Amino acid sequence: MNLKAVLAADGSDFSHVIKTNVFLNSMDDFAAMNRVYAEFFTGEFPARSAVQVAKLPMGALVEIEAVACRSDAD
Repeated sequence: MNLKAVLAADGSDFSHVIKTNVFLNSMDDFAAMNRVYAEFFTGEFPARSAVQVAKLPMGALVEIEAVACRSDAD
């Protein structure tokens, strides 16, 4: 999982994510994506948008981008 690795490289994790953008090949996959999403985000979900797109790179069904915020005190 690339997002987990990117966060870890900065000493961060999913608890610091404040916003995600979810790009789905089909909105019919939203419920399945949401179940998996809940495995990574506990408590309150970060702010989120989800949109259907015509095509994702490498034939992917879903792509997620995230904005994380971590204070130096963490």
